[in-house]
Amino acid sequence: MISVKIDANKQFSREMNNLVNYSLGFVEGIGAGKHLFFATVGEKVKEILSSFIDSMARQSPETLHHVYEWHQTGSPSSRLFDINYTVSNLGLSLKSTFRQSTSIKNGSKVPFYNKANLMEFGVSVTIAPTSSNVLAFEDNGQQVFTSSPVRVDEVGGGATTGSFQNAFDLFANSYLSQAFMQTIGINKKFGNLDIYKKNLRAGLRGGKSVGISSGYRWVVNLGVGA
Repeated sequence: MISVKIDANKQFSREMNNLVNYSLGFVEGIGAGKHLFFATVGEKVKEILSSFIDSMARQSPETLHHVYEWHQTGSPSSRLFDINYTVSNLGLSLKSTFRQSTSIKNGSKVPFYNKANLMEFGVSVTIAPTSSNVLAFEDNGQQVFTSSPVRVDEVGGGATTGSFQNAFDLFANSYLSQAFMQTIGINKKFGNLDIYKKNLRAGLRGGKSVGISSGYRWVVNLGVGA
């Protein structure tokens, strides 16, 4: 007569150890994959934020025309700003920089140097004639000629001051957390750990290595919807 003896206690202990190691490995795998996940999210946020500002500019050109080439407010191909992101151990960070304008406003001969930056921060500038002794400009529809430098206390007349930052903040504080996150379903996806349960049996056999692989694939494959 053939008898089979199973050491249930030993098998149970081994599976429990593997379960703990599988779970720890899953968390470790998430940590390893989060950089790639944040980079994927960063690209999508960068794209949508730029389009968000374009839309805001078309609705309110008097406040955001300074971050586009002259007479092309809201046009993606005429932006004078760049949205960049960095991924660190703290997560995803967004920042913006301004480009130099290359277009020339009617009545001028050269581009407005530092246009976006000066108008955004309402910097005071002094304009003086360079190629002649007389400075000519238009003020409220009237042609003005003067040999003295002209000081403009707030470039953009105040309407543009801080408006790009306000649009940026509106996106980050309201749209990003509400509409954008709901659109791509981040909250729902983070609440779905089917892959953990799906690979649990393999984790009971393979332990930590299975957990790391499962956690990494879960966070990387979260994806970002359109």
